Amino acid sequence: MTTRVVLLVTTPRVAPGLLTREAWRSLEAAYAVWGRPDEPQTAALVEAGIEVRPREDGHPADLARDLVAASETGDVVWVGSSDGDPGLSDAIAVEVTRLPEPPDVELLIGSFDVPGARLLDVVAVMDRLRSPGGCPWDADQTHASLVPYLLEEAHEAIEAIESGDPAHMQEELGDLLLQIAFQSRVAEEHPSDPFDIDDVAGGLVDKLVRRHPHVFSDVEAETADAVEANWESIKAAEKQHRTHPLEGVPVSLPALARAEKYVSRLQRSGRDELVDEAVAAGDLGAQLLDLVRRARAEGVDAEAALRDTLRRLEAASEASGGARSGD
Repeated sequence: MTTRVVLLVTTPRVAPGLLTREAWRSLEAAYAVWGRPDEPQTAALVEAGIEVRPREDGHPADLARDLVAASETGDVVWVGSSDGDPGLSDAIAVEVTRLPEPPDVELLIGSFDVPGARLLDVVAVMDRLRSPGGCPWDADQTHASLVPYLLEEAHEAIEAIESGDPAHMQEELGDLLLQIAFQSRVAEEHPSDPFDIDDVAGGLVDKLVRRHPHVFSDVEAETADAVEANWESIKAAEKQHRTHPLEGVPVSLPALARAEKYVSRLQRSGRDELVDEAVAAGDLGAQLLDLVRRARAEGVDAEAALRDTLRRLEAASEASGGARSGD
């Protein structure tokens, strides 16, 4: 009967011991199971009652030779290491080609990444950069020093989205994600009120569930307009501490985007007369505010519309060659 050398491959982003049924069957039926004694997956298998023969680090050729030799008696499972065991599969291929009746060699996937698993890598890498022995520049940063990068990356992400280029969008969204991970890692070190990325994510999950009762509870909301109205109602109840409708709108927003927020907030709160009074002033600022209100009534994002016009202007300038330089 032909025996097997099974290379059990698992993802380090899933808790050790969470394996497929096929993986557990192979482990339980094997003549021998080998693994590195310091690997979390090995420890989990031992905890579950699987006898794992410890194998310390060594040259892949030596390990391959021993695995193939052990398979003469029965199936042998190698519990893959978190570093992927570089060179091992090639070394096993060399060994089996020397035998007149070689064992079968099988790559068995014991666990797969779940959606979002690479986010764990982001957290791990950020922690490594920020920790002693990591990057001196990263270690020096504070919440305040990172603000310009957060602002810049948000604008670059918007440009990428509006460009319609998926590759560019993916890159810039990654840069924006870095800023969230970075700020959260800095927050872990606060002397009296620390929080981490799990606190950030947990708060977000709670908010999403709370503001989507039509999905997670028994509230009816079958249209986008109904969902938005319900969202705003829940949000208003949560923000009862606000003393006026415009409280909480960031003053750092570009003026057009800020004006749109003001118009929207005042309309929803039934204070549209304040917009009318501001528009009635008749100066240039009032005229711009009126344009923002008209754009909102037509379902147009004034800030995005102006950006689009400026992009077309830039393209026209580039196409014409611009004989004279500006300031």
